[in-house]
Amino acid sequence: MSKSAVTDYLLLGILTLIWSTSFLLIKIGVSSVGPFTLTSARLIIAGSLLVTVLLVKKQRLPLDANAVHMYIAVGILGNTLPFAMISWGEVYIDSSLAAILMGIMPISTFILAHFFIPSEPMTQRKVLGITLGFTGLMTLVGLSVLSKFGSHLLGQLAVLGGALSYSVTTILVRSRPGPGGIQMATGVTLVAALSSIPLALILEDPSSMIPSTDAVMAIALLGIFPTAVAALIYFRVIRNLGAVTFSQINYLIPVLGSIWGIWLLDESLSWQTVAALWLVLAGIYFVQPPRQKPDRLT
Repeated sequence: MSKSAVTDYLLLGILTLIWSTSFLLIKIGVSSVGPFTLTSARLIIAGSLLVTVLLVKKQRLPLDANAVHMYIAVGILGNTLPFAMISWGEVYIDSSLAAILMGIMPISTFILAHFFIPSEPMTQRKVLGITLGFTGLMTLVGLSVLSKFGSHLLGQLAVLGGALSYSVTTILVRSRPGPGGIQMATGVTLVAALSSIPLALILEDPSSMIPSTDAVMAIALLGIFPTAVAALIYFRVIRNLGAVTFSQINYLIPVLGSIWGIWLLDESLSWQTVAALWLVLAGIYFVQPPRQKPDRLT
């Protein structure tokens, strides 16, 4: 494996660690801040940070037609809509059920990639990888979570819609050329921030909210790490490792979320967490194309 590939997998691991904190931070934030206001606040924080980074690096934001179209499409489909839908859904459903619903993202990405990305066709090896990953997710949350389906249909549909939106965005970013990583991250986040403000003002009344100190901290952390820093990593990893490999991150995030609980909240390490981690890692391995053996010299 080349040094570049090793770097990409390390970045994928870092991205997973960052995003594994999102559900916890969102749950803390929506306790005293509306989901649409939370979404707008995290995006404004992230956009401001990324603009600052762009200025420090003395880079300009490309504004040609192709770049602007990508900013708008990815900004809305990959940020504003899923952030708002998942945040709203988490007001009504448990995080374990949200994790199951988010598990549709690798499956839908796998199917869409077969039809829209010629270099990522459907294979038996990938089917095995997707199956192992989903089995790992079910092992972690337990079959009992299935009894909660239908308990709040709109909340579940909101999270499911967010997952599908991520799938479409993943295919779009992988299949179409765009600006470099930092420019893409900045343009997309600015569009997402601008489009999220009307939602917050129309659907909620941000001025009437009294956020707790914990909620303010959660929103600030969401803006800095799972939004701004994650965006910088996202556009490199998805283009270098592929859509299907990247989508497996949605199986790994709940596992790492459990590990955060063990580390920070002194929760016990269960056999389900260990088994789920190994199943998901095996799934990530199998969605990769088999390594070609080098030709032997004769």
